[in-house]
Amino acid sequence: MTQIFLHGLDSSSKGTKGRFFKQNYPDCIIPDFAGSLEQRLEKLEVICRNEDSLLLIGSSFGGLMAACFAANHRKRVKRLILLAPALNFPGYPVPEERVTAPTYLLIGSLDQVTPANIVVPLAEKSFANLEVDVVDEDHLLHTAFANLDWNVLTKMN
Repeated sequence: MTQIFLHGLDSSSKGTKGRFFKQNYPDCIIPDFAGSLEQRLEKLEVICRNEDSLLLIGSSFGGLMAACFAANHRKRVKRLILLAPALNFPGYPVPEERVTAPTYLLIGSLDQVTPANIVVPLAEKSFANLEVDVVDEDHLLHTAFANLDWNVLTKMN
């Protein structure tokens, strides 16, 4: 199984979450992305071209990328972890058929960038096997992110 962390729009592989994965999960692929959603997805396609068992961890815009990629590669994406995913991004294409990969969504009730009251219903329409955790935090999810049991979340069954 290949783990890939997808950072947010204004972040990079050197952000807080990227550094966490580099330190704690050295096999995790942590690329840098720039440009439009389409450009970022094209780069992700190249990164994943030889991978057929993927765990995608996406933060904010990276969560949007993970959702879009999973909808187009249902058999290859085995698990999704979405951290305040930007499913509220204009033009997000809710899949006609829900993605069946187990999906964990962490979002803050105080998030003004990806509001839970908008993102959670979109996630429910997008993912068939969805676990939602709404926490009392803002978009950065610093406390909840640090307190997640990553060994359990990233384990593939």
